[in-house]
Amino acid sequence: MAIDLESSWLAVLNDEFDKDYMVQLRAFLKEEKQAGSKIYPKGSDVFNAFQKTPFTDVKVVILGQDPYHGENQAHGLSFSVQKGITIPPSLRNIYKELVTDIPGFTIPSHGNLTEWAEQGVLLLNASLTVRAGTPGSHQKRGWETFTDMVIKTLSDKKEGLVFILWGSFAQAKAELIDKTKHHIIKSPHPSPFSADRGFFGSKPFSKTNEILKKEGKKPIDWQIH
Repeated sequence: MAIDLESSWLAVLNDEFDKDYMVQLRAFLKEEKQAGSKIYPKGSDVFNAFQKTPFTDVKVVILGQDPYHGENQAHGLSFSVQKGITIPPSLRNIYKELVTDIPGFTIPSHGNLTEWAEQGVLLLNASLTVRAGTPGSHQKRGWETFTDMVIKTLSDKKEGLVFILWGSFAQAKAELIDKTKHHIIKSPHPSPFSADRGFFGSKPFSKTNEILKKEGKKPIDWQIH
């Protein structure tokens, strides 16, 4: 696993890569490959969220749990899929909420959220890899230790960030965030199993932009082209 972090991330996270948990994680991933398992996303995309959203540029964090485990779906950004791939149900619901939340938003023909990442929206999954066809297969192997450190580092070293936490898994990460410096937006998960229980109508995107304006930051253009 090549550690492919953008330089401003490397400056704040460099020490993590020599720690025991990361050495063990790398060994586990190597074993998976040697056993013939297919791992998503492909190696060059594992740290894509960090490449597309430098530490210096982060304004918003949207936290997911696991990469998609189907072929050609995951590319290292939470909730996002590569162009040409069917839009997954949770992302379809995110788009539906955007239609009612952001005036003029039109549902795009694809599910690639790179445009958000390039505006300072860190699309972070708690686990950065998964075995093909097996959701949750790389949980509790070390990734969460790393991504918890990412959240804590953002909380400690930056100010006025917006953390969007959908569902109980993401909301449990609120304990890592200094609420005196940052803003947390919570709602049920956009999954079809829970979206009707309060995700729809929660207006996370307009709320985020209102906060960013108050913080003197440029709001996000949520329209995907």
